[in-house]
Amino acid sequence: MIVYPNAKINLGLNVVGRRPDGYHNIETIFYPIPLQDALEVQELAEHPESTPNEEKPALTTTIDRHRFRQSGAPLDCDPEQNLVLRTLHLLEQDFEFPPLDIYLYKHIPSGAGLGGGSSDAAFMMRLLNEKFHLGLSDEEQMRRLATLGADCPFFVLNRPSFATGIGDNLTPIDLDLSGWHIVLVKPDIHVNTGEAYAGVTPQEPLMSLDYIASRPVSEWETLMHNDFEPSVFSHHPEIAGIKDRLLDLGATYAAMSGSGSAVYALFQNHLEHIEEKFPNYYVRQRNL
Repeated sequence: MIVYPNAKINLGLNVVGRRPDGYHNIETIFYPIPLQDALEVQELAEHPESTPNEEKPALTTTIDRHRFRQSGAPLDCDPEQNLVLRTLHLLEQDFEFPPLDIYLYKHIPSGAGLGGGSSDAAFMMRLLNEKFHLGLSDEEQMRRLATLGADCPFFVLNRPSFATGIGDNLTPIDLDLSGWHIVLVKPDIHVNTGEAYAGVTPQEPLMSLDYIASRPVSEWETLMHNDFEPSVFSHHPEIAGIKDRLLDLGATYAAMSGSGSAVYALFQNHLEHIEEKFPNYYVRQRNL
């Protein structure tokens, strides 16, 4: 069985307060985008050699009774700590599975603010729930995934949502960006999330993001902000330069996603040869 975990972007991000547990309350809008990984799970004894098409040789790790293979974009952690396997181990606390052959092909870059690992976790849980008839409701899957990361529950329903709390309180919203073109640009820069939060002074926003998102996209550049940008841009001016360049190219709206380092931009038209304008960067263009 194969699924295709997709990425997300943050439309705005307000850090509204610090919590007693050391985390921060935020508000943001998660929006799914059509940039996808590929995740295949089969019973190891049945089809040990079956994999999706591989552009690069897979790195293979055997963990307990399971085989995990990964190729494409490199992971930012040891295979044992990958959220796909952590999801499996979480479910193994309550359910029994046969030995599994797990293959993950990464298109979504890590450390980009695009939720690739969180999406892999959610799609792994959804896949196992369906394949082995676990009977977990959407709400139960979201509850379990929240223990792995604040972004993970979003990918269960996988629809535009206004997120509050630490990003785990989700309210689906009526937002449709179909017809827009999105350009993603990611430099080879890692932004430490803890340092990004340290550079932000929490405050209540003057205008709620769910209201701003209801306004025309042409108004977002003056109304919708990512509170991480000032501090991240001061430490990494290269990221600020990417945003400025996308706006110069005619983007209606551009912003860093989450705490970065990927920057996305919304264009009304497809851009020709966009990769040539950002040499040596990870660049993708998609229709939303």
